[in-house]
Amino acid sequence: MTMKFNVLLASVAAVALSAPVFAKDLTVDLSGEPSSLDPQLQWNPDSYYVYRNIFDNLLTRDNAGEIVPQIAVSWERISDTETVFSLRDDVVFHDGEKLTAEDVVFSVQRITNPEFGSPQLGQFNQISGAEALDDVTVKLTTDGPYPALMAQLVKLSIVPKHVVEAVGNEAFNAAPVGSGPYKFEAWDRGISVSLVQNDAYWGAAGPFDSATFRAVPDAATRLANLQAGTADLVVGLDSDGAAQLAGQGSVQVLSAPTERVAYLGLNLDKPPFNDVELRKAASMAIDNFGITEGLLGAGEIPMAQLASPAHFGYEEKIDPWIFDPEGAKEIVSAKADLAATPATFATAPVFDQRIVQALQQMLNDVGFNISISVTDMPTYLNIVRSAPEENAELSFGRWSCACQDADGITYPLLHSDSAWSRVSDEKLDVLLDTARVSLDPESRQAAYAEAHKIVRDNYYVLPMYQAAVLYGASSDLTFAPTANESMFLNRMAWSE
Repeated sequence: MTMKFNVLLASVAAVALSAPVFAKDLTVDLSGEPSSLDPQLQWNPDSYYVYRNIFDNLLTRDNAGEIVPQIAVSWERISDTETVFSLRDDVVFHDGEKLTAEDVVFSVQRITNPEFGSPQLGQFNQISGAEALDDVTVKLTTDGPYPALMAQLVKLSIVPKHVVEAVGNEAFNAAPVGSGPYKFEAWDRGISVSLVQNDAYWGAAGPFDSATFRAVPDAATRLANLQAGTADLVVGLDSDGAAQLAGQGSVQVLSAPTERVAYLGLNLDKPPFNDVELRKAASMAIDNFGITEGLLGAGEIPMAQLASPAHFGYEEKIDPWIFDPEGAKEIVSAKADLAATPATFATAPVFDQRIVQALQQMLNDVGFNISISVTDMPTYLNIVRSAPEENAELSFGRWSCACQDADGITYPLLHSDSAWSRVSDEKLDVLLDTARVSLDPESRQAAYAEAHKIVRDNYYVLPMYQAAVLYGASSDLTFAPTANESMFLNRMAWSE
């Protein structure tokens, strides 16, 4: 059946706040340096916060979470596998060249090209074809029905074909050119990235003349910078930091539940976690409630599945993890030699190290031999995407697809075809493939429910909690956190 979506252009304006009558520079302290500014090369928070303001996407979500136009202004599903998008005709890249359908096609073909090696490939590889019908019309074809297409396209950044082909991927990453509300100005490696306002932007202008994103790995330093007024917005705030800001009139704490799920990744091909009983023992050793309520305390919700209530595909009937350290010790003692195999726990400064250390302690308390390895984010990402023999035995992750559909988290982390996955289970692959292509919501939900149960029963990965996000901000800054953790500068405002 043909489905047609005609979306009024006025909805674009509803996405952003009106620009204030004066402008000011903004300083944002991140927990780490962006690993990439090419939006198709990487997918992690510190990169995402920055490049989302340099590039426009084919579609976007408003602050209420609804899918709304951006480069595409309307779309029509002409068959189960074909969708036609009508594009804006007034968008120019930062170098003055007009954005056309060819740039959209190039962006799709680039991110879906396995040789390009995008970590986001698993979220877009259901797209099998992209065709420019004219300068402002694009047809996308999927490999079978793909109900999550629109949810994934909110992340498809449009890159300029003429620039990428002229300079190459490495140079484009070093000096990206987009069509978004802010233009790239400078990248002082290891220190900061600077953006300036795009005066020629087609949409709502940002309220800042410029924005500087600084890499500040130490959480206490980020907090001190906010209190001193040298930072206007800081990420990675924890409940202790939020408590320190309470009652200070010059600053505020902003929060929201997210679609991000924190999990303990296990290398299923190396001891000790190639043994299902020891994986079960690991799950029993971890006090999820103690971590979420005692350590975090910002509204996190314990999870035993790779989905959250913010996702389509979340299953309410999945049993929670059982915290039973004595039972875990019994299992470990029966396989003491295997359990004592030295295991490396990979992490990066972007993650809350209190959690990593608590997990290490809980596992070692029942007889495992876990040591923590902290690296910068690019190195960490390379480790967790490497072959099993090169991968760490354990890794801590907090996954968000910014799509609010279980396809965006289960497929990359669980399907055997994904570079992120350590799982190889044919039945699980079939379920994930079924959920990915079925246009019947009930069939999709049933497939995800069974998939979550398989993961739970085999302890393939240990989901821990639905994350909440906490930001510290100047009291003069208006910023509405969202479940997909987008930081759109042109949706912010300064108060008088």
